[in-house]
Amino acid sequence: MSGVQLNTKQATDQILEEIADYAVNGTITSEEAITTARYVLMDTLGCGLLALRYPECTKHMGPIVPGTVVPNGARVPGTLYELDPVHAAFNIGCMIRWLDYNDTWLAAEWGHPSDNLGGILAVADYISRERVADGKEPLTMDEVLQATVKAHEIQGVLALENSLNRQGLDHVLYVKVATTAVTTAMLGGTTEDVANAVSQAWVDNSSLRTYRHAPNTGSRKSWAAGDATSRGVRLALMTMKGEMGYATALSAPGWGFQDVLFGGNELKLARPFGSYVMENILFKISYPAEFHAQTAAEAAIQLHDQVAGRVNEIEKVVITTHESAIRIIDKKGPLHNPADRDHCLQYITAIGLLYGSLNADHYEDEVAANPQIDQLREVMETVENTQYSQDYLDSDKRSIANAVQVFFTDGTSTEQVEIQYPIGHRRRRDEGIPLLVDKFYDNLKTRYPARQVDQIMSLCQNQDELSSLPVNEFMSLLKI
Repeated sequence: MSGVQLNTKQATDQILEEIADYAVNGTITSEEAITTARYVLMDTLGCGLLALRYPECTKHMGPIVPGTVVPNGARVPGTLYELDPVHAAFNIGCMIRWLDYNDTWLAAEWGHPSDNLGGILAVADYISRERVADGKEPLTMDEVLQATVKAHEIQGVLALENSLNRQGLDHVLYVKVATTAVTTAMLGGTTEDVANAVSQAWVDNSSLRTYRHAPNTGSRKSWAAGDATSRGVRLALMTMKGEMGYATALSAPGWGFQDVLFGGNELKLARPFGSYVMENILFKISYPAEFHAQTAAEAAIQLHDQVAGRVNEIEKVVITTHESAIRIIDKKGPLHNPADRDHCLQYITAIGLLYGSLNADHYEDEVAANPQIDQLREVMETVENTQYSQDYLDSDKRSIANAVQVFFTDGTSTEQVEIQYPIGHRRRRDEGIPLLVDKFYDNLKTRYPARQVDQIMSLCQNQDELSSLPVNEFMSLLKI
């Protein structure tokens, strides 16, 4: 009989060990990373609060079984819900991601590392309230910021060279892995505990990306990250009760993640874990749109005044872009829902040209019924600029370039407006951060009365004051 395998104990996969060591023993020494993590916290919470304006999001809020009461439960910002940490993580993660407006990381794999704040905030609040009830010291917001840097780093470094999307898998697997790692460490887990828990996340594998692409684009893409971060919390809690792990979850011949779901390729860590990802994170400051279209939106809005009165004279619109944009958001044909529209390069560009702005309401059915949007989409051409594609992957550039030019039937045209780096890029931090703060302020006003808005704003703009604040007090401040 061939193929018999010896059931001997194997060494733990190196990636599991490196993630575990970083989660438990890693020290964040970069002031830039911690400061940026504060802006991530502000922006991410603001995105979640804004999403609570939309019933399709709020239908997912609250306990999974109505009426459930959880003593010392984790709070859900902008609501009165106090939930178990697993479902609180789902609630927070769902509202964070709903409008596709939180931070982004672009590499071989794409993703939104602030999705991990669903699990981080839920676990931190739960731990803190339990500790206070026992007469112990709660966690501080500095520990939340540190965990946020680590979650960004784990998810982002995995994404640098390991493309899930080319295997048809969704990037939220990396959210699950990162949340599992940092929340297990927050719960007091050892490096062995973290490695065990993270192995479970890999064994879970990933959801398919089909809900992000035609013909199936739908609202699951708005709650998938909440699902992933909450699963990370569940695996962390199970591990801390003594559940075993799987040492070769990645590398086991024939049965491990690499052979079953990664085409037999070996997962790689492109760089040592530190704070690189947080320092280079991309913010969606101005436009709630898939990130590969951010610069296209900005270019289109710049052309609005030249185009708005001449829509019926437009012969074609040429969008020059990069390979990743063409692969995932270049769409023809009907768009069936807001999730479909905010992942369409042509729709986003058309909105910028027609309205001179772009916000979440532009994806709703009322605006989408404007016949001029599809009129413009019909005459749009997308063209890859290979230099854009190279610069997108260049670790020293990480550009997300698009250019838009409009041609009219009389033979004239606008200039080609090219934008290499979106407003949320590290290269535009000085320009972007004041706008990010304004965005946070505007989002707070959608949910809280003026005095509470001012309290939250004052706290979040003071690094020292925020860092020293107990987590339970911070989460209390975010209740309605």
